[in-house]
Order: sequence, then structure tokens, then C-alpha cells
Amino acid sequence: MRDRTWGAGAYMAEFASARELTEAVRAFSERGYTRLETYSPVPLASGIPRKRSRLPVAVFIVGLLGGLVSYWIQWYANAYAYPLDIGGRPAHAIPAFLIPTFEGTVLAASLAAFIGFFVIARLPQPWHPVFEIDGFERATIDRYWLAVDAADPHCAPDRIVRELSALAPLRLVHLEPE
Repeated sequence: MRDRTWGAGAYMAEFASARELTEAVRAFSERGYTRLETYSPVPLASGIPRKRSRLPVAVFIVGLLGGLVSYWIQWYANAYAYPLDIGGRPAHAIPAFLIPTFEGTVLAASLAAFIGFFVIARLPQPWHPVFEIDGFERATIDRYWLAVDAADPHCAPDRIVRELSALAPLRLVHLEPE
């Protein structure tokens, strides 16, 4: 969602079908609008280009760090700080460190994925400006919404209202700047 930076407000249009919303997104994309957001009850191939998530890279890096830290803790405790010569075994026994290192890697990576998902999805989000629109809750049932950020370089207040009205939406809503 790009609505995090709706400091300038937004213009929203409600549509009755997914086809109408997809056509509206295509029309606005062809006109050069880049700050578009859709709200619909089902995922749509709306044509809005999305950036790839950085979550897999973050999970890999945190998992790698978790493995390194878990290995270092074992090495520090067994080979450096408290070396014990028991049965002639070496203090730095790599095979004995592998399974706990793997467990540390998996634990760190899974925590990064779990927490990272909530950060990227900005959850929990108990309030959002669009929740103030009467009837917006139907976006989870049978309505489709297109939001155009007022900070978009192509957005002029009179022109955006004219262009949205030309698409024959059920209604238009202007969200005031925060």
C-alpha cells in the first residue's frame, strides 16, 4: 500500500465490479499516474506495478547472523572461556556445534519472517483514514475502490475529479490531508 504518505490527501472512487476497477487502473496508468492504490474483496491483477519485497533478503541476513551468533556463543563458552579436557576431546568440536547452530539459524530466520511480515504489512492497524468513509467496509464484500494520491505529479484537483467522473464510478470521495 502506498497510502502511508497521504499527507496531501487522496481521491477515491467506488466501483461495482472488478472489471470496472481494472479498466480504471489501466486508464490512469496510461495517463501517467503512479500513486494508485486498489481496495477489493479479492486479489486482482490490477496492473499496478509492485516492487519486490525485501523480506526474503532480510530473513536470509538475519538467519545468517543468527547462525553466526549461535556458533560464536558455543565457541566462546566451550573453547575460549571454559575449555574442559574431557576424554581427550577437543574444546572446539565443530560437529558438536552444527545442530545448535542450525537451530539458531532457523529460529532467527523465522522470527525475522514473522516480525518482518507485520512490519511490512503495517499490522496491526486499528485506524486508517479510509475507514471513515461510509460504506467502505463493503470493500471486503462486494465493492472495489481506486485511490489516487493527491501528491501524484499528474494530479490536479479539478482534473482528477473530471477523470474519475468520466469512468462512471458509484461515487467519488475526497480524503482531506492529515
